[in-house]
Amino acid sequence: MSKDQNGTAANEQSGDNIITLSGMYKEYFLDYASYVILERAVPSVEDGLKPVQRRILHSMKEMDDGRYHKVANIIGQTMQYHPHGDAAIGDALVNLGQKDLLIDCQGNWGDNRTGDRSAAPRYIEARLTKFALDVAFNNQTTEWQVSYDGRKKEPINLPMKFPLLLAQGADGIAVGLSTKILPHNFIELIKASIKILEGKYVQIYPDFQAGGSIDVSDYNSGKRGGKVRIRAKIEKVDKNTLAIRELPYSVTTLSLIESILKANDKGKIKIKKVVDNTAKDVEIMIDLAPGVSPDVTIDALYAFTNCEVSISPNACVIIDDKPHFLKVNEILKTCTEQTKELLRLELEIKKAELEEKLHFASLEKIFIQNRIYREIEECETWEAVIETIDRELKKYVLGPKEKAAKSDKRIRLFRDVTEEDIARLTEIKIKRISKYNAFKADELIARLEEELKQVKYDLEHLTEYAIAYFEDLLKKYGKGKERKTRIEEFDNIEVRQVVQNNTKLYVDRKGGFIGSSLKKDEFVSDCSDIDDIIVFCKNGIFKVVRMADKVFIEKDIIHVAVWKKGDDRTTYNMIYVDGKSGKSMAKRFNVTAITRDKAYDLTKGTKGSKVHYFTHNPNGESEIVSIQLTQGCKAHKKVFDFDFDWIAIKGRGSQGNIVTKYPVRKITQVEVGKSTLGAVKVWMDEVSGKLNADERGLFLGDFDTGNSLLIIYKDGSYEVADLDMMRKFDPKNIFSIGKFDENTVISALYYDGNKGWSVAKRFKVETTTNNQKFTFITEHKSSKLFFASISENPKVRYSTKVKNQKTDWELELADFIEVKGWKALGNKVSDQKLLGVKEIGSAKTGEKNKLSAGDSIEFDLGKDENGQGNLF
Repeated sequence: MSKDQNGTAANEQSGDNIITLSGMYKEYFLDYASYVILERAVPSVEDGLKPVQRRILHSMKEMDDGRYHKVANIIGQTMQYHPHGDAAIGDALVNLGQKDLLIDCQGNWGDNRTGDRSAAPRYIEARLTKFALDVAFNNQTTEWQVSYDGRKKEPINLPMKFPLLLAQGADGIAVGLSTKILPHNFIELIKASIKILEGKYVQIYPDFQAGGSIDVSDYNSGKRGGKVRIRAKIEKVDKNTLAIRELPYSVTTLSLIESILKANDKGKIKIKKVVDNTAKDVEIMIDLAPGVSPDVTIDALYAFTNCEVSISPNACVIIDDKPHFLKVNEILKTCTEQTKELLRLELEIKKAELEEKLHFASLEKIFIQNRIYREIEECETWEAVIETIDRELKKYVLGPKEKAAKSDKRIRLFRDVTEEDIARLTEIKIKRISKYNAFKADELIARLEEELKQVKYDLEHLTEYAIAYFEDLLKKYGKGKERKTRIEEFDNIEVRQVVQNNTKLYVDRKGGFIGSSLKKDEFVSDCSDIDDIIVFCKNGIFKVVRMADKVFIEKDIIHVAVWKKGDDRTTYNMIYVDGKSGKSMAKRFNVTAITRDKAYDLTKGTKGSKVHYFTHNPNGESEIVSIQLTQGCKAHKKVFDFDFDWIAIKGRGSQGNIVTKYPVRKITQVEVGKSTLGAVKVWMDEVSGKLNADERGLFLGDFDTGNSLLIIYKDGSYEVADLDMMRKFDPKNIFSIGKFDENTVISALYYDGNKGWSVAKRFKVETTTNNQKFTFITEHKSSKLFFASISENPKVRYSTKVKNQKTDWELELADFIEVKGWKALGNKVSDQKLLGVKEIGSAKTGEKNKLSAGDSIEFDLGKDENGQGNLF
């Protein structure tokens, strides 16, 4: 063979090998992907279990004797069915046990709150819970398959009569797809299943053992494309300490603390130390650095640490050996319908068993009472015995389809009599025949008929039967399984508003540089490394750039500051000279949106244009300036005032209004005016307690420069606070909140623990220190504030106990007591604790903002150990 022929043959063989390898790769890869999807990663919709979980539960059922078994033994038993190592089985078993639903655990099973692992399998024990035995097993309704080695039979799916998949949740990563189903509340799932059976629409949301709170506004019913935000529960212990008492789902105390320390190291938050006191309950104490706001720190923890996590659910399940992407309510409907079908199968099986028992009980009664056994005494062969009994029975029984006359008294059976039935009759012992009790036999038949009647009724009313089944589950196992995760709508936290200042901003005005590394130049302010910086230059150019070590803008910088996107309050007043015409122009503008690093020209853009005068005003303040013209100009009046209030605030691209056409020598500020933007309308969200200008929640008033808030707290204190839109209040601890007026009179009813009296007082705010609480009731530990109002003349109805009977009284506080100092004790109303207080009217209502509906606040007061009232 020639070289060319050899080469051609080699090339053909090589091509065949490539095609073969390609086919093998495609075939083997698909086989592997299918195996991982079906056998390892994705749960079945029918029982909500992955194969390893199903095999564990099946093995535990086989071992079940009511006592605990070593986990090592359970793992060994499961290895008869699961073709993988003991470590995989052990991890899956611990994971199942920690969900606290199907497995009753004993010993150290680890803690998913802290991330601590369980003890070794030889040291811990487990058994199935009563709930698992009730809902997950029934050999008669289970479909079986041969195990991997052919020695055993294992269930294809467990006959699960409960939406376990949604109760436990599931997650897994397969080849080419993944699944993540969040756990839902036990009680809510059962109630939702009942609603589905009643034909009603349902909507369910996740619930986690660790508690916390969840925003489900984008949940999308658990389908691909949705997401949920989950937050830890953070409490403000005092102004220097925060406490984390509940964790987000999938976050451990260790990972949470690490994220907090990392954020602190990066300067995002400022804390002194973090202490983990977690034992029975989660408790992580955070000590704040001096001067740091706890409210801002809470928002920063949500923004920069694992105190808030975002999870994207992806409900993928196996249906008919194929992966399907469903909504959680579709999964719940499937599970509910399957439960109904399993209940039908169980009823059909029970019906067949009862019919069989009733059939033989009737045959036995006929056989003994009519002494058919005597007819076989002369029979010499087995065939003759069978034939004789069959012949004699026909005298007393009817087949299921056999027609009978009206006078026929024969008993109708559920089925024809078989040879097996006759053989069973011949096996009845003489002792039983001699002691046969016809009365008890009739009772047995009557009971079986009653049970059969009930089963047939349940089959005809299967939906009602299924509803009763779910209600029974709720009654037996629902206690202690109430929702732990609060459903809330989270505010969007603006990262730049809550990040702590972790660097310093400097400026080299002449050279045109800004940044954090210019420490020898002029200090501007503290800022964070994610802030945007706005810079204005003498030539009328401005830029917004990201904070960095050193950035060149333009030479001759005249103003630099931290810029906030969307800020429509900060107003810039500017006078510039146009290089072409020589005219001086005045303009007022905001900068609310820009393209970062782009240069914007505030002048007409002509050569030689420059800025004469520039100020920035945080609340849109106007101002009056004095303008001096050059001595050589032809103007008659060379010094005059200009008020920026004369011109409107326009866009940054406006050219401005002409101030003068003559050359300007100097411009100086004469007077700062008031805000021309008007007061800010402020609301407080009644759920989160956060202040906002978005018309969300309780309207607090119109706030201008210098206005303050007045807050009356339920602990008997008040506070006059500066308006800080970043501050967050606890609505549950507030009686009243609104705009402060120095003429406002506060009316209060409280219990004086020192004297044991209930007291009324009226006072004005006389303190001058803002942002500090002042207690206006006595400081005794038993002193309690019952009622507080800023109405001019509030009228209240209160209750006391007179001769062991509740008596109501009415009181107009303005008539009862004059306005006194805030430290005055007040006038006695009753010599006992009040049982209840309710505002029923006001002679004239002033500015009033309350957190309860309407104009009334009412409290029910219980009793303490001394039989006196005690404020709840």
